[in-house]
Amino acid sequence: MTDQHGTFDDITPELVLKAYACGIFPMAESANDSHLFWIEPQQRGIIPLDSFHVPRRLARTMRSGQFDVRINTDFGAIIAGCAAQAKGRESTWINARIKALYSALYAKGHCHSVEVYQDGRCVGGLYGVQLGAAFFGESMFHTVRDASKVALVSLVERLRTGHFKLLDTQFTTEHLKTFGAIDIPKQTYNIMLEQAINQKADFLQADRNQKINKKYE
Repeated sequence: MTDQHGTFDDITPELVLKAYACGIFPMAESANDSHLFWIEPQQRGIIPLDSFHVPRRLARTMRSGQFDVRINTDFGAIIAGCAAQAKGRESTWINARIKALYSALYAKGHCHSVEVYQDGRCVGGLYGVQLGAAFFGESMFHTVRDASKVALVSLVERLRTGHFKLLDTQFTTEHLKTFGAIDIPKQTYNIMLEQAINQKADFLQADRNQKINKKYE
C-alpha cells in the first residue's frame, strides 16, 4: 500500500480522475481530518460482473416493490449518508474535502449515485466514479435493512446493461464476498483497468431502454 499526504487544496477533481486511471484513489484518516492521502492496494477488490451473485432472499426483496430505486437525483444525500456515523461505524474516511471533490466530479458527470427510497424517504444508496467502462464503487450506506444491498444489485444490473467491464470495490469484505467479490493482484488489476477505461460504456443506458420500451407499449 502506498500513501502520500496532500494538503487541503492541492488535490483537484481532475487529479483524482488521473489517479483513478493509474489505479490510485484518495482517502482521509477520518471525517475530522482535513488531509488526504493516496491509496494503491497490492490486492484489489473487484466484483466480476458476469458472476455477480444475488442471494435468494434478497432477490425476493427486489421483487417485493418495497423500495424505489432512483439514479442521480440527490447525490448530496447519498454522500452525506455514507459519511454519517452509524451503528458499528462510529467514524468514516469521508471528510469535507472528499465531499467537495466528489460533488465536483458529480457535477462534471464523472460520479453517479444510486439512491434507495422507502415511503418517499432515502434509506440507503451508494456512489462511485466512472471512467470509460470502469466503475469505482466508493461507499454505501443504509438506514433500513437491505437498502444498500438493493442499491448494489441495481448498480450491477445497470453496469451490465451499459456494457461496463470492471466494477472496482477497492477492498473486499465478507459482506461483498457474498455477492462474488474477489481480490486480485495489483498487476492483474492494472491490466483490467487499462482495458476498461479505454472502452465506452453508458451508465444511463438502462433509463434510455425503459423510455424506448414505454414508447412501444
